[in-house]
Amino acid sequence: MNGQVSDSVTRRLLGAAAVGLGALGAGELLAAARGGSVLDGIGRLAADYAPVPVVETMVAQAGEHDKEMTRLGVALGGIAAAAGMALLPPRLRTPAAMAFGAGTAAAALRGANRSVPGAAGGLAAAALLRAGIRRPSRHELLWATAGTGMLAAAEVLVRRADLRYRELARRSGPRGAHAPVPEDGLGVEPGLSPLITPAAKFYVADVNSRPPRIDPVQWRLTIGGRVAHHLRLSLADLAEQAVEFDAVMVCVHNTAGSGRCGNARWLGVPLTALFDHAVPEAGATRLVTRAVDGYTISLPLERLRTGEWPGYLVIGMNGEPLPPEHGFPARVFVPGIYGQYSGAKWLTELELADDTHVDYWCKRGWPVEPLWVRPQARIDVASSGAAGSGKFTVAGVAWAPPHGVAGVEIRIDETEWLPVELGSELAPAAWRRWRTLVDLPPGTHTLQARVTSRSGEVQDAAQRAPFPLGPGGLHTVTVTA
Repeated sequence: MNGQVSDSVTRRLLGAAAVGLGALGAGELLAAARGGSVLDGIGRLAADYAPVPVVETMVAQAGEHDKEMTRLGVALGGIAAAAGMALLPPRLRTPAAMAFGAGTAAAALRGANRSVPGAAGGLAAAALLRAGIRRPSRHELLWATAGTGMLAAAEVLVRRADLRYRELARRSGPRGAHAPVPEDGLGVEPGLSPLITPAAKFYVADVNSRPPRIDPVQWRLTIGGRVAHHLRLSLADLAEQAVEFDAVMVCVHNTAGSGRCGNARWLGVPLTALFDHAVPEAGATRLVTRAVDGYTISLPLERLRTGEWPGYLVIGMNGEPLPPEHGFPARVFVPGIYGQYSGAKWLTELELADDTHVDYWCKRGWPVEPLWVRPQARIDVASSGAAGSGKFTVAGVAWAPPHGVAGVEIRIDETEWLPVELGSELAPAAWRRWRTLVDLPPGTHTLQARVTSRSGEVQDAAQRAPFPLGPGGLHTVTVTA
């Protein structure tokens, strides 16, 4: 008897899960056909409200695939929710399905694109779920197959829409001067990062599964709040005052040896020039950078206004307009501050406010004041020459913005530190490449690297998790001679 009950519950769970997959697929396909996404909206809601330990674990484990993992997690969560509904009494299944629909619709409206199609897709998914959950043990294979197919078709539609938007952004935005990138004297070393990171290889970190799509023709940057002159500026207006500068951007989650950093030639308007036009009023203490979805990052105004912290309204990257994933049409960037604190992407407003403003990440427990990038060296290459040779080329990149890299050292098996050859400096705020040749005896060896900044700060060797003050530790690799 117990076995029959168990089999019945299992079949009901599997049937409801299949219904959930089918309903979710149908809702996502409906949303994607109109440029929206149910999954992305729920993913943003999860990022907004998930406990900090969950977010930190997700970032640490998923790495550069965090967005794909978020979408997969949302899909699996939706299927699990549908399966759970099968265990509810029949009278509660309809209210549960309706609550699911209301929740997904609200999530879509909160997402980066504030997607009405996404909300419609969520309601459609709920309607199908309500219909199918009444008898969830029938036609499981049909529901599951149809749902999988519709999710795949929706992904194709969304990616095509993203590609069209990327091309629109590439044609519409201002470009840099296309000045040739100078050589640093190290030439081409297989495996060594280039002096300038291509946009396609540059790390992406934000709370959205996909970048919002913004009409560049209609877009205007508003500068308001506590200013004497309110401004509305187009991309063409900003391009007239833009200058190029070289700087490394580093994610606060960039632990030793990881790739959440990149070096680029940016095109941007100095914030001091914008302040000269807007004229901050007395009582303005914070510069609030606000994205199209309401996400904010704020910075101390006085240090930006005096130029003590050189900041830019960035509109270009590596001789091209900003790619959508990097903030098109505009973002704020203060070289030397971790990306999480440096300024919002997909900018729509600069607001001069007082200290009562509270930012997105500060509500999640991160410090209020910006965190400065810690000096860090990374080993990109540790390769031997001829077979049987103990000679190894060791090379990598190091950064210590805003002051610049004074020196890089490596050590073998935790012995004394040895200086390495430095490439020419592109700019103090940019990263600097380095290289050396070592002769290792037979056996297994550990190599470590560290950097010293021009201000005298030596890279912190203590291992430390990113939350809440930024990571620490030395990059260590193991080689066998």
